[in-house]
Amino acid sequence: VPDQLEQRLSGLQISGVDRRAKYLLLRTEPGTLIIHLGMSGSLRIVDDTLSPGKHDHLDLVFDNSKVLRFCDPRRFGSVLWSEEPLEQHALFKHLGPEPLTAAFDGHRLYLLSRNKKQPVKTFVMDNKVVVGVGNIYANEALFEAGIDPRRMAGKISLRRYLLLAEIIKEVLSRAIEQGGTTLKDFVGGDGKPGYFQQQLKVYGRGGESCPVCDTTLKAVRLGQRNTVYCPSCQR
Repeated sequence: VPDQLEQRLSGLQISGVDRRAKYLLLRTEPGTLIIHLGMSGSLRIVDDTLSPGKHDHLDLVFDNSKVLRFCDPRRFGSVLWSEEPLEQHALFKHLGPEPLTAAFDGHRLYLLSRNKKQPVKTFVMDNKVVVGVGNIYANEALFEAGIDPRRMAGKISLRRYLLLAEIIKEVLSRAIEQGGTTLKDFVGGDGKPGYFQQQLKVYGRGGESCPVCDTTLKAVRLGQRNTVYCPSCQR
């Protein structure tokens, strides 16, 4: 948290709230407050009479007696201030497009993947390629697309990338509708857990039967992340 943040924010009005990748953006006339929730951070609107708890690190106090409170038990989060255009900011200038926009499609995946020897799973999880495709959703999308996550990204055809891009959009849309995926302590903005984990077909199911063909699902490590796939359905 910047040392002079209180002085910089005092008296300002928030004109807009946006998101880019995992960063929450609170826009004001002179600049943007950039918030990253880390692994388990959360923002809550509370009354200014409620005393901060052990893991509450920052209060944004408004003139209506409400407080936007940042709680971060693991202390992996951050709060930054920027007065430069965000597209020029070091955190954002190399980021790929948002996955649910028209800027992300199979043609982009195909063009960026040429001559890439890395596994396709780590390729689609690269924030320079596309943001927001985390480990859980990469597992699920590759399964539904029938693509082996271990395959070299540069060896996959345009036809298969066109399919994969559409399935990534579908998987993420379904997850959003279900409030996300709660495996441990994640909750949404309403304080409720996400229910997409009930629809997971492969993630976390290594050693169990494939929901399509009953083949035993295999679990491997790719890019230091747990990866589950069906050796029969995914090629």
